[in-house]
Parts: sequence; C-alpha cells; structure tokens
Amino acid sequence: MKMKEKISIDEFDGKKFKIRFVEEDDNRKAVLTHYLHNYHNGVKKHFEEEATKYLKEIVEYKKEEEKLNLVEETALQQLLFEVENVPFPTPKNYTFKFIDLFAGIGGFRLALQNLGGKCVFTSEWDENAKKTYRANFGEVPFGDITKISTKNYIPDGFDILCGGFPCQAFSIAGKRGGFEDTRGTLFFDVAEIIKNKKPKAFFLENVKGLRNHNGGKTLATILNVLRNDLDYYVPEPEIINAKDFGLAQNRERIFIVGFRKDLGIDSFEYPRPFEEKVFFNQVKEDTVVPTKYYLSNQYLQTLKDHKERHANKGNGFGYSIIGDKEIANAIVVGGMGRERNLVIDNRITDFTPTTKIKGEVNREGIRKMTPREWARLQGFPDEYIIPVADASAYKQFGNSVAVPAIQATAEKIIDLLKEKL
Repeated sequence: MKMKEKISIDEFDGKKFKIRFVEEDDNRKAVLTHYLHNYHNGVKKHFEEEATKYLKEIVEYKKEEEKLNLVEETALQQLLFEVENVPFPTPKNYTFKFIDLFAGIGGFRLALQNLGGKCVFTSEWDENAKKTYRANFGEVPFGDITKISTKNYIPDGFDILCGGFPCQAFSIAGKRGGFEDTRGTLFFDVAEIIKNKKPKAFFLENVKGLRNHNGGKTLATILNVLRNDLDYYVPEPEIINAKDFGLAQNRERIFIVGFRKDLGIDSFEYPRPFEEKVFFNQVKEDTVVPTKYYLSNQYLQTLKDHKERHANKGNGFGYSIIGDKEIANAIVVGGMGRERNLVIDNRITDFTPTTKIKGEVNREGIRKMTPREWARLQGFPDEYIIPVADASAYKQFGNSVAVPAIQATAEKIIDLLKEKL
C-alpha cells in the first residue's frame, strides 16, 4: 500500500487549529476530500461512513484529554475550509451533477463547473496530475478506474459522465465488435460504468486518429457498444478544433456525445465555431521570461541541421517558430512537442545561463513557450495554479483538453437535458 499523507492537528494561538498532511493512503485522501466536497448535499452519504471513520483514525491530538467532539468539529471545519477555499470551487447553486474520468488536471471539470455543474466523482492515476488537480479544486482524485474497488466509489444519480479515455485497439477479428470484445481496454471500463450507472448523458473526448484507428474498427466498435449494447442515442462524432473556440492552437480532437434513449432526445448539433480568432500574441507572457526557456546556440544549430536533413528528403519534419500573429501547432507530449512551438522573443537582456546548457544562450531570441503559455493555449485561466515542475506541467497541459471547446459542446448537451435534470 502506497503511503502519502496523514492529518494532524496542532494548537494554534490557543484556540484555532491548523491542518497539515503527513503519511497516509491515497485512496483514503480521495474518499475524505470527496466527502468534504459533497458535505452540503446528498452525495455526502455515499462517502460518509468510510470518510468519518478515516477522519477519526488520522486526527492526532497533542493530549489525550483533547479527544473531544469540539476538537473533531474544529478539525472538520478546518478541512472543509481547505477544500472549499480553492481557485475553482463548486458552484453554490449547481444545477446538475457529473463525474470526471481520466481527469488529468481537470479540463472537463473546469468547463462543466463554469456551466453550473457539480463534480461528484473524479478518477486519475498520475500522481503529479493529482497534485495539480488538488491544488485547484481541493479534491484528490481516486486512482485506477479499472479496479472494482475504485468503481465502487462512484455514486448513483449523476447526470453526465465525462472522460478523455486513451485510444486502444480491440481484438475483434471475426467478431461483431460488441461490449465483451472491448474487455481489457479502458473504453470497456467507461462502458461498464455507463451500463451500471445509466447517466442521462455522456461526453467522451479522444485523439483525431480514433476515427481511422485500426482501420476504423475501433470507432465502429465504440459506437456499436454505445448505441446498441448500452441503448444510447449517439449522433455521429465530430472533429472539433480548438482554434475555432477562442484558442490560439490548431488542435483537433474527436468528440463523442450520447443521451439515454428513454429521454426522447433524437437530435444534437455540435457548437458552431466562434467568429473571433485568437493568435499567439494574445497568450504571450507579458514580461520577460527566465533565461532557462531560451535555447542554447548549440541546441538551436542541432535543430536547424535536423530540419535541413529532412527537408532535403522532402519531409516537413523539424522545429517550427510561431509568430505573434500565428496560431500554435497542437501542444503534445514527447517527440518535438515543444520544438514545434518555438517563439521569437527579443525582450531578453540577460543571457547568463541559469541551467547547465551546452554553449551560450542564442542571440536570435528563440525560446520555448512557458507552461503558462501552454495553459493559456488550452484555455486555462491565469488563476489556475501550476504547482509542479516544468517537465510535469508541459506533460499535463499537453495531455489536457481544450477547455473552451469542451465547454461549448457541454453547453449544447446541458441545453437538451434542461427539462430532464
């Protein structure tokens, strides 16, 4: 069992108490924070027995005689303050409930909270992503959604299931391509939850390549399961580009939505692109960025040589520089993800290296985008906290959803559900 943090209470000014976290089991933190986030609504009961037991186990007191209900209540109120006093709290007058699977750093959650939604369950396996999620929403996601023990924490009665599940091939040679054929994939876990919980609607996101993945068989199987095995109305999936929804990024993703057939919903229109176009200069850092983001002259020359070699072979591979009045390429993790989105920023005045680079800092003003710029390219507001190192931050934003595109589509879903919520 992996141990992380445990709560202790210290006397503060003789009256107040402060909470600090020390070692404890991750799943318990998820139970406790989910309980606290639902403390003022009916979902609280789903987590209450285990959460209250956990709270009593982990609260440590300086003196044995301090084990009083008053102290427990003080601890509880302090914990409530800590999960509610976050950059992006749950709307007070929420109008629907949703769950957030493969949550990453909460792009779906941010979008649906903006529309008046209440998240009642979150799942994400990456530990660094959990740190970022907790810093912004005050909640620790549950872990591996493939485990029955994790699925058992999902409450009943939520309205919308959200998730950007990974793309995986199915073993469907010679088969119909149904529910059982998806076993062993993460889509199976999504389908199983839909089957057991029967939400009014779902909203799934995936890479554009899902459309042609495995010769089109993967998407065909997914749609067959959703439409026929699970009995949902599922319109044809749509490729949505982030640049059409107020972001300076050319990022195409496939969106799949569905509605429980007994609701009588039999048509759906994906959102139309926004009229206003946004370019990189609208997300560019306002001040001079640290020298560490600027490329060394040696590395820059390596990139130039690499691009020239491929150009001579007729390939378009290599680094790209995004102008202030241009739209960024899709930000992705690994490969040339950062090098495909270099920018020129001549505001630098101090060329003293701050990292162990080979060679000097280049004098052409060429640098990587910062994590904050990547956050803006995905539609995360500047109030969004980035509590992790740059390497993790790039990974998290590169893997995230484009918030405005998610929000525009979710709004269409909610409009159809209004009479059903």
